[in-house]
Amino acid sequence: MELHATEKMYLPVDGILELFNSLTGHHESDITHPVVQSAALTPVPQHPNVSKTSMGIIKTVKGRLKQQDKRAVSPSRSPSSGNRQVSTDRLPKRSVGLLELGLTKRRNCLRIVVLGAPKVGKTNILHRFLGKDFEEHYEPTAEDFHRKLFHIGGEAYQIDLLDAASERDFPAKRRLSILTGDTFLLVFSLEDRESFNEVCERLNEIKAARAKLLNLKHPARVPVVICGNKADVAAPRAVRRSEVTETLGEDIAFFETSAKDGTGMDGVFRALATLGGLPDETSPTRHQIISIPSYQSMCVGRRGRRGSRGLGAPCAAVDTLARRPSFTSDLRLVLRSSTKHNKPERCHIQ
Repeated sequence: MELHATEKMYLPVDGILELFNSLTGHHESDITHPVVQSAALTPVPQHPNVSKTSMGIIKTVKGRLKQQDKRAVSPSRSPSSGNRQVSTDRLPKRSVGLLELGLTKRRNCLRIVVLGAPKVGKTNILHRFLGKDFEEHYEPTAEDFHRKLFHIGGEAYQIDLLDAASERDFPAKRRLSILTGDTFLLVFSLEDRESFNEVCERLNEIKAARAKLLNLKHPARVPVVICGNKADVAAPRAVRRSEVTETLGEDIAFFETSAKDGTGMDGVFRALATLGGLPDETSPTRHQIISIPSYQSMCVGRRGRRGSRGLGAPCAAVDTLARRPSFTSDLRLVLRSSTKHNKPERCHIQ
């Protein structure tokens, strides 16, 4: 039977609200929409066709609420292109690299692999880079992956830090991390000769692994920074600078550092930036730390703009949601890289 415009239709509003709540998960006290509030105050007698009509009204109300929410949250459409502008609310809640989001270029992304013996201060050195405080209490690091995002001169940059401490006793996993690294930070303690010997072994391993990946006949020259930590300790040094340069060569970037008082830290991070082709402003003393939401707003707001280079002071944000990429994805990256130089006959990780 058709309903004419002149006919009156009465609906049980209480029943509608109850059904609406069950479908949307709202409680009656939570409903603040003015239409629903005004309807809830009007008593209406029963009507036999409550089911179909109620469902129609519920769908209409839900549709109107969604439309209003979209208008409140989403920006307006661009009249020239017809495409809705990018909103920071649409950015993923999990950590996603700037390259995946299309906010930077591959050359602006750097992975630094950190290797060294236990208790040499690797974690505290990374804390310096991330803007955290020095920690006196030692806790063994299983594996740490950190990501710091930069905005320098109108460009977005990303540095991933992989502290591969747990791979010390797993050569295959360590080889995979080495092959995915762009630059390397090798750390030993100036008061521990064994830790220096381990750095020498790791340096040779890095050279051999990368030579094999690139199908070179001789060990490859690698972008590596050597860090002799604990320079603040008053005890006699077990390893001297002259011995380091004699063993590793004059061309190796070597710094005596103290993660505790900050000695030499700035030089280490600037050297890593130079080797990775990134600006000096990625060094912790050359930028200010901001929050991730502020960083996202800055990148999205300036995305695609021309002439934005040089605007704003250098800043950075630490991505606390960042997690180490899976070994499967790292392996694919290595295999993809090897095909650029030669046809791989077998896996380079073994």
